[in-house]
Amino acid sequence: SANMFRGIEMILQGRDPRDAWVFAQRICGVCTTVHAIVSVRAVENALEMEVPLNAQYIRNLIIGAHSVHDHIVHFYQLSALDWVDIVSALSADPKAAAKLAQSLSDWPGNSVQEFIKVQERMKAFVESGQLGVFGSGYWGHPAMKLPPEVNLMAVVHYMQALDYQRRANQIVGILGSKTPHIQNLAVGGVSNPINPDSQSTLTIERLYKIKTLIDELGAFVNQVYMVDVAAIGAMYADWTAYGAGVMNYLSVPDMPLDTKGTEFALPGGYIPNGDVESFRPITGYQDGYFEDGVKESVKHAWYEGGKGALHPYDGETNPEYTDFNDDGKYSWVKAPTFYDVRAQVGPLANVLAMFVAGHEPTTRNLNRLLEIAGAVAGAEIPLAALHSTIGRHAARAVRCAVLYETLDQQWNLLMQNIANGDFDTYNRPIFPKGEIRGFGYHEAPRGVLSHWAVINNGKIANYQAVVPSTWNAGPRDENDALGPYEASLIDNPVAEPDKPLEVIRTVHSFDPCLACAVHMVDTDNNEIVRVKAL
Repeated sequence: SANMFRGIEMILQGRDPRDAWVFAQRICGVCTTVHAIVSVRAVENALEMEVPLNAQYIRNLIIGAHSVHDHIVHFYQLSALDWVDIVSALSADPKAAAKLAQSLSDWPGNSVQEFIKVQERMKAFVESGQLGVFGSGYWGHPAMKLPPEVNLMAVVHYMQALDYQRRANQIVGILGSKTPHIQNLAVGGVSNPINPDSQSTLTIERLYKIKTLIDELGAFVNQVYMVDVAAIGAMYADWTAYGAGVMNYLSVPDMPLDTKGTEFALPGGYIPNGDVESFRPITGYQDGYFEDGVKESVKHAWYEGGKGALHPYDGETNPEYTDFNDDGKYSWVKAPTFYDVRAQVGPLANVLAMFVAGHEPTTRNLNRLLEIAGAVAGAEIPLAALHSTIGRHAARAVRCAVLYETLDQQWNLLMQNIANGDFDTYNRPIFPKGEIRGFGYHEAPRGVLSHWAVINNGKIANYQAVVPSTWNAGPRDENDALGPYEASLIDNPVAEPDKPLEVIRTVHSFDPCLACAVHMVDTDNNEIVRVKAL
């Protein structure tokens, strides 16, 4: 159940479509950039606009850096401690832990001195009684099974990840003026003026700062993040048997390379029932396959309904709260379907689609991760292992490595285009009389994000956002079929019902984000946590 009502769709009715992106990125305090990008794409699609190449590259750099930031934060800060026992790390031999890390990677941060420093810092945390972000973990839980030295390695990298996710956000801040809630977008392009001779514009100096940050991110992603996920995943190989759930995988192409959105750096498509042989590519906005296939049901959501599943252009967001009823309405989230069946979205869907499409960077990075995991596990890891809780983490790491390479590519394309004398970043939109419709999509960190706009005489008549966590966290649909979260939890082990770590592991593997929070509610009013304000 999602307990927070969004309502941005209602706020946007009657407004100028050029302003929609400013409101839309307030859908979430974390995923702000992605909603802004998709909103302007939806309006541009309705107008059949072309977007200058420089604007496409700048947008691609922003969304690529945002995704790298998000993936690093997700693994280390949001879900690694589902698998890593902080308390166990305190008893580790830092020399042995550093030696283990050095055997896996030549990362400079794997020194004995660094491991001793971090362990002493953690001991000081514990001795002070102020555990902070580490205070609510299920330390000592029977499902935790990493050796102390592996736990310490992960804790060291947790601390280092705090710095590298910040560097990714610097790229977003340089190009977007601030983050969260970037300020540089416009329907028709971006507001970044390019003038190599002016210090008040996007200068060569700023562009080379971005290049430095991209290179630094690449080192961390390839030498730390990929290796940690492969190694820890191999030690939890039994979790490749849990959490598959809905295996209809949906993703979309992204990182447009032309002004019309017909060519993309990253492919997307649909894989029914996990059958990669049945992959159907989605080639672009001119391909009606995605546009025609999306519907949303409110049969089990707190909205006025009775009309069956609706296409987003015809979608309605009229709240009608009726209290929690597990046989009726029990969530604020609608239930999306793709050609009337449930679909899982996210890095796993995206990586599988890119792999099947023959995308070389995806194939190379996926094979590398599976090879590292196989070496640690002492057995070959099959592609089918990705259909699981741990497989979603693996796919996210692979996607992060692919995004780093794409960031580097987009930077070079931007620099080359500027060197050719093209400084354009904006085309002015012109709104016709009458009704037009358009949609925008983006392969966001959590999966397919799409916005749908109906514009009448230059004003928004209807606006719907179908977001990744709606696809995955939606309640049962018009046919009472399970959504990905619900389906993925069936047959998960639970060692201690009052400490459902295994449930959290599977749900966290999707990287849930419903208005920044997924809440666990105890209807019996038992005390779950107590917070003391100092």
